Amino acid sequence: MLEARTDMRRGAGFAQVAVLFITAAACATVKVEAPDKPIEINLNVNIKQEVLIKMDKEIEDLIANNPDIF
Repeated sequence: MLEARTDMRRGAGFAQVAVLFITAAACATVKVEAPDKPIEINLNVNIKQEVLIKMDKEIEDLIANNPDIF
């Protein structure tokens, strides 16, 4: 009989602790606010592009002989 009372007290203590944690978790608030200053993002981007063109000898001759073609 004494063991049953001890088990009940443990169970009641556990329940109280569980209720305490649940209550504390429910009271937590999260506040989301917009910043006072705008967000500044600096992007230093340098893009270099190389285009390689290979032409047949006939096309090179055609362009050399007709410079006004383009």
